[in-house]
Amino acid sequence: MEQDSAGAPARASLMNDPKARGIFYQLVLVVAVVALGYFIVSNTITNLERQNIASGWSFLENTAGFGTNQSLVPYSETSSYGRALYVGFLNTLLVAAIGVFFATLIGFIVGIARLSNNWVINRLAYCYVELVRNIPLLLQIFFWYFAVLRSIPGKREKWSIFDTFHLNIGGLRLPKPVWEIGSEWMGYALILGIIASFFVTRWARKRQEDTGQQFPVFWSGVGLIVGVPVITYFVTGMPMTLEHPNFVESGPILRQGFELNVGINVIPEFLALTAALSIYTASFIAEIVRAGIQAVSHGQTEAAHALGLRNGPTLRLVIIPQAMRVIIPPLTSQYLNLTKNSSLAVAIAYPDLVSMGGTVLNQTGQAIEIIGIWMAVYLSLSLITSAFMNWYNQRMALVER
Repeated sequence: MEQDSAGAPARASLMNDPKARGIFYQLVLVVAVVALGYFIVSNTITNLERQNIASGWSFLENTAGFGTNQSLVPYSETSSYGRALYVGFLNTLLVAAIGVFFATLIGFIVGIARLSNNWVINRLAYCYVELVRNIPLLLQIFFWYFAVLRSIPGKREKWSIFDTFHLNIGGLRLPKPVWEIGSEWMGYALILGIIASFFVTRWARKRQEDTGQQFPVFWSGVGLIVGVPVITYFVTGMPMTLEHPNFVESGPILRQGFELNVGINVIPEFLALTAALSIYTASFIAEIVRAGIQAVSHGQTEAAHALGLRNGPTLRLVIIPQAMRVIIPPLTSQYLNLTKNSSLAVAIAYPDLVSMGGTVLNQTGQAIEIIGIWMAVYLSLSLITSAFMNWYNQRMALVER
C-alpha cells in the first residue's frame, strides 16, 4: 500500500472512488437533462412567436360553442373550453372503469375455462382467446359500432326487456332514479353497510386463523351493502322513484320515438367502445389468469382434495389466492393498456378526452397546451393505477416468517 511522507496510507484518487464517480456521473446526467429540456422549451417558444401562435392557458376560459351527446356534469354550448375538457376526462374515466370491471370478469371466466376438463368449454375458450386477441382493437370497435349497433331497430322502433330496458339505434334506455326528500338516508345506510362489511371481513379472517372455522363473508357483505339500504328505503317511506323512458308510438312521425330527457340514455358510442375494450382486453387477461393458475404447484390441489375440499372451494380458497401473486403484475399492464386504448374512441365520435380535446384544438389552435393536457392526464391515470396495483400486489405477497 502506498504511503505519504508522514507514513500514513495515501488516499485514493476521487476518480477511482466508485461512490464519488457515481455521484459525478449522476450530476452530469441531471445537468444534461435540464439543458435539453431548456433547449426544447425555449426553441418551442421561439418558433411559436415566429409563427404568431399565441401560447398560454387563458383560452380555457373562452366559450366552447359546441355540444356533446354525453356529459356526466352540466354542460352546454355556452360552457368554457376547460369545462369541455373536464367532460371528456370524466367520460374517459367512465369507460375505463367499466371496461376494467367487465374485462376482469370475462378474463377470469375465460381463463379458468381454458383449464376445464370439459373439451367443449376448453375449445370455446381457446377459440375466443385466439380469435379476439389477433384482431386489431380498432376493427373490433368498428364491428360493434357499425355492424352490430347499426343493425338494431331505428329511432321509431325498439327492443324491450321486461318492458324496462329498451334498445334502438339511439342507444340503451334505462329507468332514471328520482331522489326525493329523505333519500339521503339511503346513502348513509350504504356507507354504514360498507364500513360494517369491512369490519366483518376482518373479524371473519381473524376468527378463521384462530379457530379454523369459516364465516359466510360474501353473503354477509351482500346483506350489509345491499340489504341495509333496501331496508332503509322502506323504513323512510320509499323516498326514491324510477322515471321510466317514455316511448311515443302515435302522432306525427317526427315526434315518434323516445321522449327526450326522460330516463337514462346510454349512447351507442359508449356501448360499442365498452364492449370492444372489455372483450379485447379480456382475451389477454384470460391468458394471464391461465398462466397464473398453472404456476401454482399441482400438489396444492391434491392437498386441498385430501382435506375434503371440492373443485370449487379449492379453486376459490387455495389456487386463486396463490395465483394472484403471478397474475397481478401483468394484469396491471392490461389495465393501463385498456385506459390508454380508450383514446381510440375518437374513431366513432365518443366524447372522451381526446375527442373533446381535438375539437378544442381545431377551434383554438393551442396544440402544445392540448397535447400537454392529454399527456398529463394519461400519465397521471397510469401512475395512479400502477400505485394502487403495486399496493395490492404487496398485500398479496408472501411474507416469510
